[in-house]
Parts: sequence; C-alpha cells; structure tokens
Amino acid sequence: MDLNTRAVHVVNQPFDHGSWPLSVPLVQSSAFAFSSADELAGAMAGPDGRYVYSRRGNPTVRALEQTLAGLEGGAGAIAFASGMGAISGVLLALLKPGDRVVAQRCLYGGTFAVLSDLARRYGIEVVYVSGDEVAEFEEAAVHPAVRLLVLETIANPTGQVADLPGLLAAARRLGVTSMVDNSLASPALCRPIELGADIVVHSTTKYLSGHSDVLGGAAVFADDALRRKVWPRTVELGACADPFAAWLTLRGIPTLPLRMREHCANAAVLAERLAGRSDVTAVHYPWLAGHPSYATARKVLAGGGGLLSFELAGGREAGRAFIERVRVAKLALSLGGVESLVTHPASTSHRELDAEALEAAGIGAGLVRMSVGIEGVEDLWGDIERALAGEGGEDPGGWGHLSLLLG
Repeated sequence: MDLNTRAVHVVNQPFDHGSWPLSVPLVQSSAFAFSSADELAGAMAGPDGRYVYSRRGNPTVRALEQTLAGLEGGAGAIAFASGMGAISGVLLALLKPGDRVVAQRCLYGGTFAVLSDLARRYGIEVVYVSGDEVAEFEEAAVHPAVRLLVLETIANPTGQVADLPGLLAAARRLGVTSMVDNSLASPALCRPIELGADIVVHSTTKYLSGHSDVLGGAAVFADDALRRKVWPRTVELGACADPFAAWLTLRGIPTLPLRMREHCANAAVLAERLAGRSDVTAVHYPWLAGHPSYATARKVLAGGGGLLSFELAGGREAGRAFIERVRVAKLALSLGGVESLVTHPASTSHRELDAEALEAAGIGAGLVRMSVGIEGVEDLWGDIERALAGEGGEDPGGWGHLSLLLG
C-alpha cells in the first residue's frame, strides 16, 4: 500500500466480539492478571506473548511498534521512552568491551556523547568517517573487532545526507550490522531498511508524533532475530515506552505524510531566499542546489526535510541576536513539531562537542538551526526578515506577538 494509506490505517487489533474502535485504545495499565500460574509463566518467555507487565509489553505500545515496523518495512520494532533510549538500548545490547564502531562524523550530539562514554568506560573503539565515501568506510571496517556502522539519514544540523545505498551495501558485504537514525527524514522521506539497513532508530518525539507533546523513541529491525537479541536488554534497562506517549504518537502518524509535505515545501522556499542574502554566508539544506549532499539527497530522499540551518555573517553574536528576535518561530529545543523553532546548536544540541569536533562536524559559531513548521511560508519569511534586520524585542508572551503580526 501507499505510505499515505499505511499511515492512516495504523495497527488496531479487533475486539473479541468482532468490532473495534477507529482509534487505538489507550491501555494505561502497569500489570495484567492471569487465571493460572502456568499462563503467567508462559507469558514471560519473549517479546510477543501475552501482556504481563508494561515494561515488557503493552497493547497500545505494541500497536505502535507494529505500525512503525509496517511504515519502515521492518520485521518488528521496539518502542522506547525516548530517542536516546532507543539509541542507547541498541548500542548496549550489541556492543561489548573491545568492539569497534564506525560512525558518521557529523552525528547528533547525544549519540556522540554515548559513543564517547562507551569508548572511555568500556574500551569500545569509535572510528569516525565522513559518511560520503564507501572506500573510507571499508578501510575502517576491515578489522576483526568491527561490530556496528552508525549513520543518520539527514545529519543534524548540517543537512548532510549519507550515501546510504553505498555504505549499507558495503556493511552487508563485510558482515557489519548497520544502524541508521531516520528521525529527521521519517518514513515519509526515506526508509533505510529498503536500502539495506539492519536497524532504524527514531526519536518519535519528532516528526512521527509531530505535535511537541510526546517524548518517545523506537528501533525498527530488518530481521526479527536481531530484535529478539536486543529486546531483553531493553527490558533490563527499563527504557520502555509509556502507553500514553505511544497513544499520542499513534494519533500523530496518520497526518505524517501531509505534515512532511508542508515542512519540506516551506523549508525549500526559505532556503532559496536565505541563500540570496548577503548577511547569510551559508545555507545548509540538502534540497538546495550547491549543498554538498544535493545529488545524494535527490537519490535517497523524497524531499529535503524540515530542518534548515544557516550561517550568519556576524558570527556567534549575530546568531544569538537572531534567535532572540524571531516571534513566529520560537526559541526552543527539539524539532519536528507543527510549529517553527530556532536554536543555536553550538550551545545546545551539540554542546558535548569541543571546538575541534564542532569544526569537524561543520557547525560554525554563527550557525542557526531552524525546524521549519507548517505555518504560512510568507509569515515565516517575514519573521526571518525582521529578525535579520534587527527588528524585534522582548516577547510579551501569550498572543500579543501574534496580534502584531496579524495586524
């Protein structure tokens, strides 16, 4: 089925009497009762049995897992309490002291921090590569201790698009398990399992839920045996998804394709206009001609995404001033909601990186990251123009700033 159809028709199990609600029921229960000790013991055997305790499985959470597996084309999924819960759960389940990880250099700061901690505390070697050159990965991966390749579909905040077809094919040839963070693309723009990925991770907080009211994560597996290998460690970690967060994510998924089209359309317009300004020294958007990943993005993605970054000529101070002047867009962390957000990566999402690592990742002092929402594009552009011109001031809060914009 078309992705639009699959997104609308999320997994929803029928009731025993033959009918079912159109909305997936929220089962907000921590434990489930049994009529016999043998039934209870049997239900403890694995991830797909009867429900025992919501840390091990829950009807609403399982509906989300099955829906995400269907959207990504996977054999199964595990839902987590956050995107970092998903990433940490997979890394801790698959790695042991002495292993080597090959990772994309321009990597989300949280993932970089976890890998750095594993290297420091457990002797796991992490080798960073560009994500653009298959030969570079193959050179790093020709080592008996290599266990995992870590990539991102769209890198945050530079917009780099890794050569997923080439890198994932090479990983398969070399017997290296691959994990791709698809949070910034979502299944609406890319399905890495179809390109050869073994594991796809998501912060469901972002585009999948889409309304800035959920904290969640997920890992989708191409092979069910790999899911079963990871699942026991996730139970032990306790980073399980909350049923209500899973329910909210399921509520957001049916509009995912619609929202992604608006995110992409708005971001593309803003990127083109920003690229024509003298006070903007660089625009990082993979759908923009001239971006280093432009050709790869056109091959891998169905759209440029909703994340847009740009460098201001005035450096750090210009970036800080800009994010405090915008009014339609909000100064806030995270991304992927229907509203536009701005932030300064060097001091927020990538604060774990030192100056050398920031430079290697292509993050400048004046870089502004914008999560482009689905507002009217002319309202967003007017907001950007006013902020770049030095207009704006203290936000009065409430609806006062909108009344000024709306006249």
